Amino acid sequence: MAQKRTSTKRLQLSKTQANTVSLIAAAVFITVFSLVSCRALWQQRSYQAKVISKKKEALQVLEQNKDAVPGLEAAYKDFVSSPTNIIDGNPNGTGEKDGDNARIVLDALPSKYDFPALATSIEKLLIDRNFKVESIRGIDDEIAQSTKKESGTPQPVPMPYQITVSGSATSIQDLLSVFERSIRPFSTDKLVFKGSADNLQMTLDGKTYYQPEKTLDIRLETVK
Repeated sequence: MAQKRTSTKRLQLSKTQANTVSLIAAAVFITVFSLVSCRALWQQRSYQAKVISKKKEALQVLEQNKDAVPGLEAAYKDFVSSPTNIIDGNPNGTGEKDGDNARIVLDALPSKYDFPALATSIEKLLIDRNFKVESIRGIDDEIAQSTKKESGTPQPVPMPYQITVSGSATSIQDLLSVFERSIRPFSTDKLVFKGSADNLQMTLDGKTYYQPEKTLDIRLETVK
């Protein structure tokens, strides 16, 4: 009888220990699960907070740009509708100094490296003044220039050229003045003269410029 009671007590003790272990395991599981869940929720909250912050920044920029539109539009209209353009010409005329300010700016610094167009413009300028055009040389670098990385703050890029013309000494001098007064910027690097005052040949090495278009910096940002 004593042995039976001892066995019964041991059985009860084993069940109690088993229950205790189960409770401890359940408590540990719940604690670990809660910690993991809290960590995941905290990370999700932090991520959502970053997303909301970036969206607010983007919205603020958009609102600022929207508010600037009326002022920019009014400034542009004033710029192109002035009675005299920026080089004292007639905005509605067709002379060398005529044209509205927007056209003058575009003519002054084209947005593409287009040497054939430059050569055509120089040739017309020379022929209109009765110069004998010997040659117009340059580098057609349009393909290489078009592959360059775009920039939000583009700078003028030089376009070298060389012309050889013939005329009187007086007409050659007038030609140099024409280049100086041109809407488009021209700089002279080298001048070589041959012949006499009545029949003078001039070879001019110089450069003009173009300025790439300014691009809008629209990008997607990954929030981590």
